[in-house]
Amino acid sequence: MSHFTCILYSLCPHISVLFLLIFPVRNRLREIVGASTNWKDHQQALAERASLSQYLAQSQDELPAKTMKDSAIEAHLPLGTQPALREKYLNYHNSVRFGRILEDLDSLAVLICYSHTWNKELKRSPLSIVTALVDKIDMRKNIIYPDCDIKFTGHVTWGGKTSIEAKMHMSQYHDGAYTDVLDATFVMVARDPENKRAAFINPLKLESPEEEAIFQQGELNKTRRVELSTASLLKVAPTAEERTLVHNLFLNTLDTRTVSFRSRILSPNSVWMEDAKMKGNIFNRIFGGFLMRKAYELSWANACAFAGCRPTLVAVDDIVFRKPVEIGSLLLLSSQVCYTEGMHIQVRVHTEVLDPLTRQHSTTNVFHFTFRVEKDIPAIVPQSYGESMLYLDGKRHFDETMRSQG
Repeated sequence: MSHFTCILYSLCPHISVLFLLIFPVRNRLREIVGASTNWKDHQQALAERASLSQYLAQSQDELPAKTMKDSAIEAHLPLGTQPALREKYLNYHNSVRFGRILEDLDSLAVLICYSHTWNKELKRSPLSIVTALVDKIDMRKNIIYPDCDIKFTGHVTWGGKTSIEAKMHMSQYHDGAYTDVLDATFVMVARDPENKRAAFINPLKLESPEEEAIFQQGELNKTRRVELSTASLLKVAPTAEERTLVHNLFLNTLDTRTVSFRSRILSPNSVWMEDAKMKGNIFNRIFGGFLMRKAYELSWANACAFAGCRPTLVAVDDIVFRKPVEIGSLLLLSSQVCYTEGMHIQVRVHTEVLDPLTRQHSTTNVFHFTFRVEKDIPAIVPQSYGESMLYLDGKRHFDETMRSQG
């Protein structure tokens, strides 16, 4: 059960804008889709959901337009007023486990999108709303107090035919006022009841110049993601500047006492990329928020071990959910420090699923985390061409984070 309490503005047709309803977020999500935490009941619910396909729209024109206000949600995490709740969110450093916050953001983003697509004529939603990617999470404050209430607000900011962008803002009550903690942008996609194909969503109706500007930013975000994907190092060669950077890294590690390209030595205060890894694994089917939490916790441990001190999160960037992790599969997580600059550490977490029967590996996610520590850290040095591409990819994500916060 989620420990959110939620103030909901017009999620359901029988709730007026002025009427406030408080309930657990994940419980409400189970009601919307007809899911259950009991395995036997869950299997029955999945079978029943298949019949909801008849209620799917055949085109977006069949669906009524919704406004940004229709999906506006305010959720509270009462860490200050409910001390018993802190146990789930507290770590041994007596601060909030940020991985839990990621889980809550994911659940809230899903609920926001169900709010946008809610059909008052139906008891259950025929849509399966899943997380496609986390576009960006920018930290506005490094400290999250474990004994102060947290507030989340959010709504739909952009919509296509089958995908939705939801933005959320998190603040915390401290010293008599709420202060900004983070801003998050998630992109969700609508699927049919069995999560097999895309499904249409309600178009978004814009009601003011401010909403027009918000929507246009969503369009720019989409364009930027396409451009980044097109320029991916998995598709095209590095730029001339990046090639020069990699070659200089290579030259700086050659042993000048030999005339061999294979004899490599580290410069002072440097670490081979191969020696900056950390691994983990999970068994069973998991949802996106839980996977984000595990990836974050592994990346944090990796950054902590590398720097020799506790890092603080600066940003989460460009998390793409490629495929679900099916029941009975083994999920392998691999964390890699791929770039460092000054006091910053860029960590990449790659997750892949292993089918124990076929022994086939398939990538499910790639996560990018930017951390900061309060001291200068060793430079990370790639040895192979593949590691050099990881290095350049990490630098690209780091530079993008610095520009967005700049």
